[in-house]
Amino acid sequence: MEVRAISKNVRMSASKGRDLARAVVGKTVAEALKITEFSPRKAAFLLGRTIKSAAANASHNNGLDAENLRIVKAVFDEGTRMRRYWPRARGSASPIEKQTCHIMVVLSDGID
Repeated sequence: MEVRAISKNVRMSASKGRDLARAVVGKTVAEALKITEFSPRKAAFLLGRTIKSAAANASHNNGLDAENLRIVKAVFDEGTRMRRYWPRARGSASPIEKQTCHIMVVLSDGID
């Protein structure tokens, strides 16, 4: 059985977390949380929070044991971009695009 959790519109660029997401795929929940806990990056904190949410979804909604779950998929997708403007000389403006991302984590117990 597969269980997933999604964090949407996280205020961070998706490219900053993709390498960390690749590092946790295939690991158990406990191993992945250790990886994210000891990394100083913002992406690690947000990914760890999403992994904890997926484990809580598995235990609460489906009655699965969180210790036996493995991470099947961890994805940082691009979200919407907040468009802002920066004032420039002579009354003009330059656009600024503040990026967001969606974090999806899929856990499985290996039994279908």
